[in-house]
Amino acid sequence: MITLGIETSCDELGVAIIDWQKNKCWHILRSQIDLHAMYGGVVPEIAARDHVQHMPHLVQKLIDESISDVNKISHVAYTKGPGLIGALLTGGVFAASFAKARQVPMIGVNHLEAHIVMALMGQKIDLPAMILLTSGGHTMLMYMRQYGDYELLGATMDDAVGEAFDKVAKKMGLGYPGGPILEKMAKEGKPGVELPLPLKNRAGYDFSFSGLKTATIRQYEKLAQTRQSQCDIAYAFQETAFRSLVGVCKRALEKYPAKQLIISGGVSANKRLREVLSDQLEDITVVAPPLKLCTDNGLMIAYLGGLRYKSGQQDDHFSTTARWDVTELTPFEFTTEYESMDVVTVSE
Repeated sequence: MITLGIETSCDELGVAIIDWQKNKCWHILRSQIDLHAMYGGVVPEIAARDHVQHMPHLVQKLIDESISDVNKISHVAYTKGPGLIGALLTGGVFAASFAKARQVPMIGVNHLEAHIVMALMGQKIDLPAMILLTSGGHTMLMYMRQYGDYELLGATMDDAVGEAFDKVAKKMGLGYPGGPILEKMAKEGKPGVELPLPLKNRAGYDFSFSGLKTATIRQYEKLAQTRQSQCDIAYAFQETAFRSLVGVCKRALEKYPAKQLIISGGVSANKRLREVLSDQLEDITVVAPPLKLCTDNGLMIAYLGGLRYKSGQQDDHFSTTARWDVTELTPFEFTTEYESMDVVTVSE
């Protein structure tokens, strides 16, 4: 069984192939950061056009450097949603055309669930488990009783945590994307800058980062614009944001017992977040994808597509949707072995 996976939910074009019998996978990723940096964020039309331009070449290159023969591919997985509809359509149309031409099944998968299962690759999960999904577009806390069965406990009421990182960095003139930049600066920062803890003393499991973002920007405008003051602000912002995430997780774990906390999404690549969660959450193991596979990539689509194909899912036609709630998904049986795959990164 060999899976081809295509990810085009936003500005990253990810393509991957998994040979399940050999327990080996190959993936290639085209980043558009340079194309969107001057705008301080993703421009949907640019993202979609770049996918169309480069997708055929990247798919062929990956096939040539992995399985060699395109006819070995047994099914195609693609990102059905959620995401930018124009970008999603580029991947969906390509996947449908590829599958139709070779008369193989196709599977449309949920982008958010793909982030979740990326943390499962090579790791055994004891269910039920808590899930913290953190990215530029989402901040969600979920409870997973079985694979594909997610109960949404809370979500951001305004900005996602990754979005707040990007907006703060943009206001400080640091560039895009803001997460890695602020994480690096925070390492040089010192305590001293006071920022409000979001939703302090509020019950429930929702998040809010808009107020923290605004307070951080005000501190930036108030303090002297030195390198050290910027690092101190980055430190305070990051620590406060992560205190909020930890606090909500603690409250949820008091009511929803779990032995493991799965963190996924682009912000889960932040080493400080992993450290804070591991240190402050007692009697629970933090599980996360490899750092290089936290952001959008084709491998997570191929992996989830393969798992759902094994469980019997096949789609008669392709479709895409900008919004797709993970609580609407159907459960599936996780039948793969808990082994770490041999991951080969192919250069663009």
